Amino acid sequence: MTHPPAAPTRGNFLEDFHPGQRFDHWPGRTITEADNIQFSLMTMNQHPMHCDHAFSARSEFGKPLVNSALTLAIVTGMTVNDISFNAIANLGWTDIKLVAPVFPGDTIYARTEVLAVRRSASRPHQGIVTTRTEGFKADGTVFLSFERASLMAERPK
Repeated sequence: MTHPPAAPTRGNFLEDFHPGQRFDHWPGRTITEADNIQFSLMTMNQHPMHCDHAFSARSEFGKPLVNSALTLAIVTGMTVNDISFNAIANLGWTDIKLVAPVFPGDTIYARTEVLAVRRSASRPHQGIVTTRTEGFKADGTVFLSFERASLMAERPK
């Protein structure tokens, strides 16, 4: 009989976080046209702004836009090693703002600030870490921001 691997020894735990702490997540990710089309099809988003060059050429952007749900997913994924690798659960995303377009070929990055840390009143050895994350392009343009609450474990004793 095989056993699951030992508990993770990487990532941050509840006691590693403090308000005002900042993380620059690395590496970045260049979003391809194939990423955009596959994600849009997989999630049943058939809006022509994501897959129809002729349609999007007539828009104010002049070319296809990357599906904003894809940018949210990638930016969230970029934060995992630093923010939620040892989380028990995501409790929610709030205040999601889409403030600039992202196009196929753009390279994106993410940074996060810890807003609050508190111990759970009902779950011993756990707490809630609230963060604010920004997604930005290689030229520095912020395109996305959100707050997230994660139920976080204490470091195993």
